[in-house]
Amino acid sequence: MAVSHITTVDSTAGGVSRLAARGVTVGYGGRTVIDGLDVSIPPGLVTTIIGPNGCGKSTLLRTLTRLLKPAGGTVVLDGEDISRLRTRDVAKRLGLLPQAPVAPEGLTVADLVARGRHPHQSWLRQWSSDDASVVERALAMTGVLDLADRPVDSLSGGQRQRVWISMTLAQGTDLLLLDEPTTYLDLAHAIDVLDLVDDLHESGRTVVMVLHDLNLATRYSDHLVVMRAGAILAQGHPREVVTEELLYEAFGLRAKVIDDPMGDRPLIVPIGRAHVRLDRGTPA
Repeated sequence: MAVSHITTVDSTAGGVSRLAARGVTVGYGGRTVIDGLDVSIPPGLVTTIIGPNGCGKSTLLRTLTRLLKPAGGTVVLDGEDISRLRTRDVAKRLGLLPQAPVAPEGLTVADLVARGRHPHQSWLRQWSSDDASVVERALAMTGVLDLADRPVDSLSGGQRQRVWISMTLAQGTDLLLLDEPTTYLDLAHAIDVLDLVDDLHESGRTVVMVLHDLNLATRYSDHLVVMRAGAILAQGHPREVVTEELLYEAFGLRAKVIDDPMGDRPLIVPIGRAHVRLDRGTPA
């Protein structure tokens, strides 16, 4: 289906992007998932990638972090082709929270977070008091300092997500990429984690996330990238991007878009068959 009527809003004009994909093509097992995609991550903002299942959201995020090698095109990090950088140097510049990470059995919170300092270690530079201070600050920022001696596998889902985010903070990067950080969390814990992400952004970090919940994505994002079938359908601030037409175009979702009574972002009200009043102008 043609999507030319969807307006793409450029929100990168405020600064030079540190991370971008240029003409990137990626696939698995002979199947192309992303074909010739271009995207720039706006600096200093929370960018969220949304789209239907299988559209290439996580594939794009994994490509931006060099976990996947594109068959064509280039990922640029701080003006350099990311494929030419050493793994250690990439880890010093960006932190990644993968989807549903698993810690080794019995590993304590402090030990897991300390692994975030590995990119800064070498034969000449071993563990130091500075590293210990960074780990303690990361634990404190995410509110899990009191859990430092607990095994990771003894924590609740929300606590574990905070610990994993703490590990990425311990890397000392100001560019964080989070692949579905609210997966398997109930709504209260999901909001708790996203409030933490917002705090990290307010402290000066650029954040890129993949989320499934559209209303959480609009509330917690400064910039949305909407994907469908491996391509970008629209991008920009949620107020400019989220429309009833786009939701149907991207997701096949019939919905009303109204003002969020708790904020300045749009609120999406899905329309199904049950409990829907059709006497207020709702389309049949």
